[in-house]
Amino acid sequence: MLWIYYAFLKPDTTLLITINSLGCFIQTTYISFYLYYAPKSARLHTGMLLLVLNVVGMGLIVALTYFLANGSTRANIVGWICLVFSLCVFVAPLFVLRQVIRTKSVEYMPFLLSFFLTLSAVMWFFYGLLRRDYNIAIPNVLGFSFGVIQMVLYVIYKGAKEVVKEKLPEIQLEAAAAAASASAQKQQLTPEIRDQIIDVVTLTALVCPEIVPVLPKLVGDDDNSDLNHQTTTSVASNT
Repeated sequence: MLWIYYAFLKPDTTLLITINSLGCFIQTTYISFYLYYAPKSARLHTGMLLLVLNVVGMGLIVALTYFLANGSTRANIVGWICLVFSLCVFVAPLFVLRQVIRTKSVEYMPFLLSFFLTLSAVMWFFYGLLRRDYNIAIPNVLGFSFGVIQMVLYVIYKGAKEVVKEKLPEIQLEAAAAAASASAQKQQLTPEIRDQIIDVVTLTALVCPEIVPVLPKLVGDDDNSDLNHQTTTSVASNT
Protein backbone atom coordinates (compact mmCIF):
# COMPACT_ATOMS: atom_id res chain seq x y z
CA MET A 1 0.00 0.00 0.00
CA LEU A 2 2.88 2.38 0.74
CA TRP A 3 4.44 1.68 -2.64
CA ILE A 4 1.12 2.39 -4.36
CA TYR A 5 0.88 5.71 -2.53
CA TYR A 6 4.49 6.47 -3.46
CA ALA A 7 3.79 5.62 -7.10
CA PHE A 8 0.92 8.12 -7.24
CA LEU A 9 3.35 10.83 -6.10
CA LYS A 10 5.85 10.09 -8.88
CA PRO A 11 5.44 10.52 -12.65
CA ASP A 12 5.40 7.57 -15.06
CA THR A 13 5.05 4.85 -12.43
CA THR A 14 2.46 2.61 -14.07
CA LEU A 15 4.52 -0.51 -13.37
CA LEU A 16 4.75 0.29 -9.67
CA ILE A 17 1.00 0.82 -9.44
CA THR A 18 -0.04 -2.32 -11.34
CA ILE A 19 2.47 -4.72 -9.78
CA ASN A 20 1.97 -3.52 -6.21
CA SER A 21 -1.81 -3.54 -6.66
CA LEU A 22 -1.60 -7.19 -7.69
CA GLY A 23 0.72 -7.92 -4.78
CA CYS A 24 -1.66 -6.20 -2.39
CA PHE A 25 -4.53 -8.34 -3.68
CA ILE A 26 -2.54 -11.57 -3.28
CA GLN A 27 -1.41 -10.66 0.24
CA THR A 28 -4.99 -9.83 1.17
CA THR A 29 -6.01 -13.29 -0.04
CA TYR A 30 -3.30 -14.93 2.08
CA ILE A 31 -4.39 -13.00 5.16
CA SER A 32 -8.04 -13.88 4.53
CA PHE A 33 -7.24 -17.60 4.41
CA TYR A 34 -5.18 -17.27 7.58
CA LEU A 35 -7.97 -15.48 9.41
CA TYR A 36 -10.48 -18.10 8.26
CA TYR A 37 -8.52 -21.12 9.50
CA ALA A 38 -6.66 -19.61 12.48
CA PRO A 39 -7.90 -20.07 16.07
CA LYS A 40 -9.81 -17.27 17.73
CA SER A 41 -6.85 -15.89 19.71
CA ALA A 42 -4.68 -15.73 16.57
CA ARG A 43 -7.48 -14.00 14.64
CA LEU A 44 -7.83 -11.36 17.34
CA HIS A 45 -4.07 -10.77 17.46
CA THR A 46 -3.82 -10.51 13.67
CA GLY A 47 -6.85 -8.23 13.52
CA MET A 48 -5.24 -5.87 16.03
CA LEU A 49 -2.02 -5.78 14.00
CA LEU A 50 -3.93 -5.06 10.80
CA LEU A 51 -5.87 -2.30 12.52
CA VAL A 52 -2.76 -0.66 13.98
CA LEU A 53 -0.45 -1.00 10.98
CA ASN A 54 -2.69 -0.91 7.91
CA VAL A 55 -5.42 1.42 9.10
CA VAL A 56 -3.95 3.69 11.78
CA GLY A 57 -0.34 3.63 10.55
CA MET A 58 -1.16 4.05 6.88
CA GLY A 59 -3.73 6.72 7.68
CA LEU A 60 -1.22 8.74 9.70
CA ILE A 61 1.41 8.54 6.97
CA VAL A 62 -1.01 9.69 4.28
CA ALA A 63 -2.48 12.47 6.43
CA LEU A 64 0.84 13.85 7.69
CA THR A 65 2.61 13.79 4.33
CA TYR A 66 -0.41 15.21 2.51
CA PHE A 67 -0.98 18.17 4.84
CA LEU A 68 2.56 18.88 6.11
CA ALA A 69 4.57 18.43 2.91
CA ASN A 70 4.13 19.16 -0.77
CA GLY A 71 5.61 18.39 -4.16
CA SER A 72 8.96 16.61 -4.28
CA THR A 73 9.38 16.80 -0.50
CA ARG A 74 6.28 14.66 0.01
CA ALA A 75 7.52 12.08 -2.51
CA ASN A 76 10.96 11.95 -0.84
CA ILE A 77 9.47 11.44 2.63
CA VAL A 78 7.17 8.65 1.46
CA GLY A 79 10.07 7.13 -0.50
CA TRP A 80 12.26 6.96 2.61
CA ILE A 81 9.41 5.38 4.57
CA CYS A 82 9.00 2.77 1.81
CA LEU A 83 12.75 2.15 1.87
CA VAL A 84 12.72 1.46 5.62
CA PHE A 85 9.77 -0.93 5.40
CA SER A 86 11.35 -2.72 2.43
CA LEU A 87 14.51 -3.27 4.46
CA CYS A 88 12.38 -4.75 7.25
CA VAL A 89 10.77 -7.13 4.73
CA PHE A 90 14.17 -8.35 3.53
CA VAL A 91 15.53 -8.69 7.08
CA ALA A 92 12.61 -10.92 8.13
CA PRO A 93 14.08 -14.08 6.44
CA LEU A 94 17.00 -13.90 8.89
CA PHE A 95 14.84 -15.83 11.36
CA VAL A 96 14.42 -18.59 8.77
CA LEU A 97 18.18 -18.64 8.14
CA ARG A 98 18.78 -19.04 11.87
CA GLN A 99 16.37 -21.97 12.01
CA VAL A 100 17.97 -23.63 8.98
CA ILE A 101 21.44 -23.36 10.52
CA ARG A 102 20.22 -24.58 13.92
CA THR A 103 18.27 -27.58 12.60
CA LYS A 104 20.50 -28.24 9.57
CA SER A 105 17.31 -28.75 7.56
CA VAL A 106 15.84 -26.74 4.66
CA GLU A 107 12.26 -27.93 5.03
CA TYR A 108 11.31 -24.46 6.30
CA MET A 109 12.97 -22.66 3.35
CA PRO A 110 11.66 -23.62 -0.12
CA PHE A 111 14.25 -23.18 -2.85
CA LEU A 112 11.84 -21.75 -5.43
CA LEU A 113 10.75 -19.03 -3.02
CA SER A 114 14.38 -18.01 -2.39
CA PHE A 115 15.17 -18.15 -6.11
CA PHE A 116 12.30 -15.94 -7.24
CA LEU A 117 12.82 -13.48 -4.39
CA THR A 118 16.43 -13.11 -5.52
CA LEU A 119 15.39 -12.72 -9.15
CA SER A 120 12.77 -10.14 -8.18
CA ALA A 121 15.34 -8.18 -6.16
CA VAL A 122 17.72 -8.11 -9.13
CA MET A 123 15.04 -6.85 -11.53
CA TRP A 124 13.76 -4.17 -9.17
CA PHE A 125 17.33 -3.05 -8.46
CA PHE A 126 18.00 -2.42 -12.14
CA TYR A 127 14.58 -0.80 -12.54
CA GLY A 128 15.35 1.66 -9.73
CA LEU A 129 18.89 2.20 -10.98
CA LEU A 130 17.80 3.00 -14.53
CA ARG A 131 15.14 5.41 -13.25
CA ARG A 132 17.60 6.81 -10.72
CA ASP A 133 15.11 6.07 -7.98
CA TYR A 134 17.33 4.93 -5.13
CA ASN A 135 14.37 4.33 -2.84
CA ILE A 136 13.64 1.32 -5.05
CA ALA A 137 17.22 0.29 -5.83
CA ILE A 138 18.84 0.34 -2.37
CA PRO A 139 16.53 -2.12 -0.52
CA ASN A 140 16.83 -4.66 -3.31
CA VAL A 141 20.61 -4.82 -2.86
CA LEU A 142 19.91 -6.28 0.58
CA GLY A 143 17.20 -8.50 -0.88
CA PHE A 144 19.61 -9.88 -3.46
CA SER A 145 22.26 -10.56 -0.80
CA PHE A 146 19.88 -12.44 1.49
CA GLY A 147 18.47 -14.37 -1.47
CA VAL A 148 21.94 -15.58 -2.44
CA ILE A 149 22.65 -16.58 1.18
CA GLN A 150 19.41 -18.57 1.31
CA MET A 151 20.23 -20.47 -1.88
CA VAL A 152 23.77 -21.21 -0.65
CA LEU A 153 22.38 -22.60 2.61
CA TYR A 154 19.88 -24.66 0.63
CA VAL A 155 22.72 -26.24 -1.37
CA ILE A 156 24.64 -26.97 1.85
CA TYR A 157 21.79 -28.51 3.84
CA LYS A 158 19.55 -29.95 1.12
CA GLY A 159 20.75 -33.52 1.82
CA ALA A 160 19.97 -33.30 5.53
CA LYS A 161 17.09 -35.25 6.97
CA GLU A 162 13.85 -33.51 7.74
CA VAL A 163 13.16 -32.55 11.31
CA VAL A 164 10.84 -35.23 12.75
CA LYS A 165 8.80 -34.45 15.81
CA GLU A 166 9.09 -37.06 18.53
CA LYS A 167 5.91 -39.05 19.01
CA LEU A 168 4.93 -41.68 21.52
CA PRO A 169 4.59 -45.21 20.10
CA GLU A 170 1.04 -46.29 19.44
CA ILE A 171 1.36 -49.09 22.02
CA GLN A 172 2.29 -46.61 24.73
CA LEU A 173 -0.64 -44.42 23.77
CA GLU A 174 -3.06 -47.37 23.99
CA ALA A 175 -1.63 -48.43 27.36
CA ALA A 176 -1.97 -44.90 28.70
CA ALA A 177 -5.58 -44.76 27.52
CA ALA A 178 -6.36 -48.12 29.14
CA ALA A 179 -4.78 -47.03 32.42
CA ALA A 180 -6.79 -43.80 32.40
CA SER A 181 -10.01 -45.72 31.74
CA ALA A 182 -9.27 -48.17 34.55
CA SER A 183 -8.53 -45.31 36.93
CA ALA A 184 -11.87 -43.71 36.06
CA GLN A 185 -13.67 -47.02 36.70
CA LYS A 186 -11.93 -47.31 40.04
CA GLN A 187 -13.08 -43.87 41.11
CA GLN A 188 -16.67 -44.67 40.13
CA LEU A 189 -16.68 -47.88 42.22
CA THR A 190 -18.32 -46.69 45.48
CA PRO A 191 -18.17 -48.67 48.78
CA GLU A 192 -21.87 -49.63 48.46
CA ILE A 193 -21.22 -51.20 45.04
CA ARG A 194 -18.21 -53.06 46.45
CA ASP A 195 -20.39 -54.52 49.26
CA GLN A 196 -22.99 -55.63 46.72
CA ILE A 197 -20.29 -57.35 44.66
CA ILE A 198 -19.12 -59.24 47.76
CA ASP A 199 -22.70 -60.36 48.56
CA VAL A 200 -23.26 -61.63 45.00
CA VAL A 201 -19.98 -63.53 44.98
CA THR A 202 -20.74 -65.04 48.41
CA LEU A 203 -24.16 -66.22 47.22
CA THR A 204 -22.55 -67.78 44.15
CA ALA A 205 -20.10 -69.64 46.36
CA LEU A 206 -22.93 -71.05 48.50
CA VAL A 207 -24.82 -72.34 45.47
CA CYS A 208 -21.72 -73.69 43.68
CA PRO A 209 -19.08 -74.35 46.35
CA GLU A 210 -16.76 -76.00 43.87
CA ILE A 211 -16.24 -72.65 42.11
CA VAL A 212 -13.70 -70.33 43.69
CA PRO A 213 -14.88 -66.77 42.98
CA VAL A 214 -12.23 -64.25 42.07
CA LEU A 215 -13.01 -60.60 41.43
CA PRO A 216 -11.60 -59.16 38.21
CA LYS A 217 -8.64 -56.92 38.87
CA LEU A 218 -8.72 -53.49 37.27
CA VAL A 219 -5.52 -51.90 36.05
CA GLY A 220 -3.97 -49.92 38.89
CA ASP A 221 -6.67 -51.10 41.40
CA ASP A 222 -4.81 -52.30 44.48
CA ASP A 223 -8.00 -52.48 46.57
CA ASN A 224 -9.29 -55.57 44.70
CA SER A 225 -6.85 -57.76 46.62
CA ASP A 226 -8.64 -56.74 49.83
CA LEU A 227 -12.01 -57.52 48.22
CA ASN A 228 -10.83 -61.01 47.18
CA HIS A 229 -9.54 -61.63 50.71
CA GLN A 230 -12.84 -60.50 52.25
CA THR A 231 -14.83 -62.65 49.83
CA THR A 232 -12.72 -65.76 50.50
CA THR A 233 -13.06 -65.29 54.26
CA SER A 234 -16.82 -64.82 54.00
CA VAL A 235 -17.24 -67.94 51.86
CA ALA A 236 -15.12 -70.01 54.22
CA SER A 237 -17.16 -68.96 57.23
CA ASN A 238 -20.46 -69.75 55.48
CA THR A 239 -19.36 -73.17 54.35
